[in-house]
Amino acid sequence: MRDLHKGPANCLIVQTKFSAFSFWNYQDVCKIVGAKYPAAPLGLLTVAGLLPQHWTFRLVDENVEPVSDEQILWADIVCTGGMLPQQKSMLEFIDRVHKLGRIIVVGGPDPTSQPDLYSKADFLVLGEGEITIPLFLKDLEKGATSGTYVSSGRADMLESVVPRYDLIRFKNYIMIGMQFIRGCPFNCEFCDVIELFGRTPRFKSNGQILKELQALYDLGYRGHIDMVDDNFIGNKKKVKELLREIKSWLAERKFPFFFTTEASVNLAEDEELLQLMQDCDFRYVFLGIETPENDTLARNNKNQNVDRPVPDAVRKLLDFGMVSNGGYIIGFDSESKRIAENMIASIQESGIAMAMIGLLYALPNTQLTRRLETEGRLFHLASQSVSDTDIDQMTSGLNFITLIPRSEVFRNYIKVIDTVYSPANYYRRVIYTGLNIRPRYKHKPSFLTWLVYMRSFLRVCRQAGFSRGTAYHYWKMFFTIIIRNPSGIEAAVNLAAMFIHFRKQKAYIVSATNSSLLSLEDGSEHDFNERMTGGK
Repeated sequence: MRDLHKGPANCLIVQTKFSAFSFWNYQDVCKIVGAKYPAAPLGLLTVAGLLPQHWTFRLVDENVEPVSDEQILWADIVCTGGMLPQQKSMLEFIDRVHKLGRIIVVGGPDPTSQPDLYSKADFLVLGEGEITIPLFLKDLEKGATSGTYVSSGRADMLESVVPRYDLIRFKNYIMIGMQFIRGCPFNCEFCDVIELFGRTPRFKSNGQILKELQALYDLGYRGHIDMVDDNFIGNKKKVKELLREIKSWLAERKFPFFFTTEASVNLAEDEELLQLMQDCDFRYVFLGIETPENDTLARNNKNQNVDRPVPDAVRKLLDFGMVSNGGYIIGFDSESKRIAENMIASIQESGIAMAMIGLLYALPNTQLTRRLETEGRLFHLASQSVSDTDIDQMTSGLNFITLIPRSEVFRNYIKVIDTVYSPANYYRRVIYTGLNIRPRYKHKPSFLTWLVYMRSFLRVCRQAGFSRGTAYHYWKMFFTIIIRNPSGIEAAVNLAAMFIHFRKQKAYIVSATNSSLLSLEDGSEHDFNERMTGGK
């Protein structure tokens, strides 16, 4: 075997496919703006930065373009990795690489959580790559042809590398990711972030973030950066210090970027932090809301959301020019009989247009999974791809015996999805957002980018404004906002574009869930549970 560590080597890095019907896979919207996929594969770009830099790299994102046999045969070594929704595509890719006689290295969240599923890989590099990739490279230098590398330690984020942003075509993506924090201080029972990265947030230095911003700037990128942290405000003091430095850096360069991120609902209680985020041109924030019912929040250790009214938080963010997206979950043991009505009311009253509503999924190695296993309620193939479809929280949830009848959970789920993603209700939330947002955008697009925006706007007008079912709602929204709050029209048109994706996704989810409901009603729910837990 060639000395890949010291000698020249060709390394192919592949991002395998996500489900076409994922909440985040809005490729129809990407086409409107001339892109191919929402987000670049930040994890694999970081892996490229951690591998020997004298290697020759190629990165192929299968969500953008297919990977060819010729590309695989070009490589001396192939790397991939990903999350649970990519499990099926990753396993298929491992087999394909081996059929072509190449070595494959696999890592990422799902292989780390379920390494036995990926045992066919030549090398499993698990956990945080900053720790385990050097262990892998050390063995590679010795001539190893296989191995598994695990570490219980946590990476020192102060020693981070700059992701190899040069390996991608920026025009293929709507946004480019960047990470500041790993870990989350909260203790939600169903979350795997604290299992993978710990409850003590670890930070890159402010200088490192500025270095990464500068790398993107020098490569000619301008536009949308997504801070991918699971909770950007895990340490408010540190984030404020960072934002002050970013603000100065951006101002010196005439604000080449604008930002989005994910945060906990308590963000709305800190006006100083909100002002700093607005000063740096943060435009969207994803909030982990989960459920509107306080009792369920408390029972699942989501105490940071208890007694924090979501409509108030969303309105506060709008005051600072930021649109809220929201994550909701159905299927908790303690849900009330009125969970569907309560969730619909929460979404409609808050005006959250982009509400990601999923079925509760017991992710590998979480507190929830361990509890369900102890109670004998976890399905025996709980987190494995056992069908032709990918695992997706929107349609593959409830991988355990529910205390509330499963059929009732499905009906509640269908009711919520069907209601909040009806054109009338969705556009009602868009109007609320457009009328109440107070943007003070700093990033100004170039003339060429402005022309792309105008072309995209005309495409949205054509697809939403002249489509049966949305035409009336679109033009009502457009003229209401352009007359009453014209500064809100950009956010509103963006949300209208997203409905092109959500309308299709709603049809898929309702159809798939109805099929699950019908198959359940054809037999006994008790027999189904026995079969899925290995009882029969």
